[in-house]
Amino acid sequence: MPQDLKAIYRNGTFILQIAFELPEGTEVELLIQSPQVVSPPIADVETKREFLKALVERMQQNPISMDAPQFTRDMLHECR
Repeated sequence: MPQDLKAIYRNGTFILQIAFELPEGTEVELLIQSPQVVSPPIADVETKREFLKALVERMQQNPISMDAPQFTRDMLHECR
Protein backbone atom coordinates (compact mmCIF):
# COMPACT_ATOMS: atom_id res chain seq x y z
CA MET A 1 0.00 0.00 0.00
CA PRO A 2 1.45 3.43 -0.93
CA GLN A 3 2.57 5.70 1.89
CA ASP A 4 3.26 9.41 1.73
CA LEU A 5 6.52 10.48 3.29
CA LYS A 6 8.04 13.94 3.32
CA ALA A 7 11.75 14.48 2.82
CA ILE A 8 14.16 17.33 2.22
CA TYR A 9 16.88 17.04 -0.40
CA ARG A 10 20.21 18.10 1.08
CA ASN A 11 23.74 17.45 -0.19
CA GLY A 12 22.61 14.77 -2.65
CA THR A 13 20.51 12.86 -0.10
CA PHE A 14 16.80 12.74 0.66
CA ILE A 15 16.33 13.15 4.42
CA LEU A 16 13.00 11.89 5.76
CA GLN A 17 11.11 14.28 8.01
CA ILE A 18 9.68 11.46 10.13
CA ALA A 19 11.19 8.16 11.22
CA PHE A 20 10.25 5.32 8.88
CA GLU A 21 11.79 1.86 8.60
CA LEU A 22 12.22 0.28 5.19
CA PRO A 23 13.89 -3.03 4.43
CA GLU A 24 17.34 -2.60 2.84
CA GLY A 25 17.08 -2.45 -0.95
CA THR A 26 13.43 -1.32 -1.00
CA GLU A 27 12.64 0.54 -4.20
CA VAL A 28 10.74 3.80 -3.79
CA GLU A 29 9.18 6.27 -6.22
CA LEU A 30 9.65 10.00 -5.59
CA LEU A 31 7.26 12.78 -6.56
CA ILE A 32 9.12 16.09 -6.51
CA GLN A 33 7.08 19.10 -5.39
CA SER A 34 9.45 22.00 -5.68
CA PRO A 35 8.57 25.14 -3.74
CA GLN A 36 9.95 27.25 -6.56
CA VAL A 37 10.44 27.10 -10.27
CA VAL A 38 14.08 27.39 -11.23
CA SER A 39 14.98 27.92 -14.85
CA PRO A 40 18.27 26.63 -16.14
CA PRO A 41 20.93 29.32 -16.28
CA ILE A 42 21.38 31.12 -19.58
CA ALA A 43 25.10 31.10 -20.31
CA ASP A 44 25.10 32.95 -23.62
CA VAL A 45 25.12 36.72 -23.03
CA GLU A 46 23.12 37.60 -26.15
CA THR A 47 20.48 34.94 -25.40
CA LYS A 48 20.18 36.25 -21.83
CA ARG A 49 19.82 39.84 -23.13
CA GLU A 50 17.06 38.78 -25.54
CA PHE A 51 15.28 36.81 -22.83
CA LEU A 52 15.32 39.71 -20.38
CA LYS A 53 14.15 42.16 -23.06
CA ALA A 54 11.22 39.87 -23.95
CA LEU A 55 10.39 39.44 -20.26
CA VAL A 56 10.27 43.21 -19.66
CA GLU A 57 8.13 43.70 -22.78
CA ARG A 58 5.64 41.06 -21.60
CA MET A 59 5.48 42.69 -18.17
CA GLN A 60 4.83 46.09 -19.75
CA GLN A 61 2.10 44.62 -21.98
CA ASN A 62 0.38 43.02 -18.96
CA PRO A 63 0.54 45.56 -16.13
CA ILE A 64 -1.07 44.83 -12.79
CA SER A 65 -4.23 46.89 -12.43
CA MET A 66 -4.19 49.56 -9.71
CA ASP A 67 -7.41 48.08 -8.31
CA ALA A 68 -6.05 44.52 -8.19
CA PRO A 69 -6.55 42.80 -4.82
CA GLN A 70 -3.67 43.09 -2.39
CA PHE A 71 -2.23 39.83 -1.06
CA THR A 72 -1.26 39.58 2.58
CA ARG A 73 1.88 37.80 3.75
CA ASP A 74 -0.29 35.00 5.15
CA MET A 75 -2.05 34.54 1.81
CA LEU A 76 1.28 34.28 0.00
CA HIS A 77 2.59 31.66 2.45
CA GLU A 78 -0.59 29.63 2.72
CA CYS A 79 0.06 25.88 2.94
CA ARG A 80 -1.86 23.54 0.68
